[in-house]
Amino acid sequence: MKNEERVNKDLILRENLAIQRTILANQSTILAFLRTSMYFLIAGLSIDNLLKSNIAYKYIFFSFSGIIFIYGIINYFIQRKKIKQSKIHIGNFKDEYLF
Repeated sequence: MKNEERVNKDLILRENLAIQRTILANQSTILAFLRTSMYFLIAGLSIDNLLKSNIAYKYIFFSFSGIIFIYGIINYFIQRKKIKQSKIHIGNFKDEYLF
């Protein structure tokens, strides 16, 4: 086996592992957006129970919650599309690495 083939297979494996880490980071990010959105939702409900007379704050927190949630979902799908496009540059790593 040539050294060049071994180096190429190692690079392909490293790139594949880097993409796996990127996928996990993207999933972690959407969960962080979801968590933050839920915090704003809970804050709106707490403000509603605490200050029963002023309901404008409740809707402000609910709006922020919805905006953060929608932005997180859009961001997730945009990043997922970019990750899938970056897999093209690695090549057919499974077939090359097994042989």
